[in-house]
Amino acid sequence: MNIKQIFADFIEDESGLTAVEYAIAGGLVVGGMIAAFNTLGENATLKISCLASAVNGNSADCS
Repeated sequence: MNIKQIFADFIEDESGLTAVEYAIAGGLVVGGMIAAFNTLGENATLKISCLASAVNGNSADCS
């Protein structure tokens, strides 16, 4: 085999491509989960604070 053929075989080899695709997809899923949990956490904190103020006798609109 000459260098040109070895280089051409290297370019056409896609065996590692699937692992890279899974890594990118996994990163996107984790990023989405982090964003969702941050939003959920903020909303839960607001509701808990509202309920705590209601328990203390403060009239708060918890809608």
